[in-house]
Amino acid sequence: MTKKLLFVTTILLAVTFCLMAADASGKWVFEQEGRNGSMQVTLNLKVDGAALTGTVSQPGRDGNAMETPISDGKVDGNTISFSVKREFNGNSFVIAYRGTLDGDSLKIEISRPGRDGNTRTSNVVAKRATT
Repeated sequence: MTKKLLFVTTILLAVTFCLMAADASGKWVFEQEGRNGSMQVTLNLKVDGAALTGTVSQPGRDGNAMETPISDGKVDGNTISFSVKREFNGNSFVIAYRGTLDGDSLKIEISRPGRDGNTRTSNVVAKRATT
C-alpha cells in the first residue's frame, strides 16, 4: 500500500511540475545597446501550449517604431526561443532569442550575425511591463 501511494504521489508531482510552466505571455521590455546608445526593446509575446507568437518592437532609424513578427517560437517549461528576420540595406539576417523565465524577469541570450561574419551574442534581462 505504501509503495502504491508513493508511486501515485510521485506521478502527481511530476504532472504538476510539467503543468506549472510559467507563462511568458504579455509585454516585456529591456534596454539594448546600439550604435547610437541604449534603446528600449519591447517584446509582445503570446503562449499557446508549446507555441510562442508575437512581435519585437524597437526604435527605427527615423524614430518610428520598427515592429517585427517572431517566427519559430517555442516554449519548453520555463525556456522560450524564437527568431526574427530583419532586412537592412537590401540584406536580410536572422536574430535568435533564447530566454529563461523567472517570475517577472526573462533572461535572454540574443545571437545575431556580426559584420565580420562571426555570431555576436549579448545577454539582457527583460522585465514584465505593468502598462
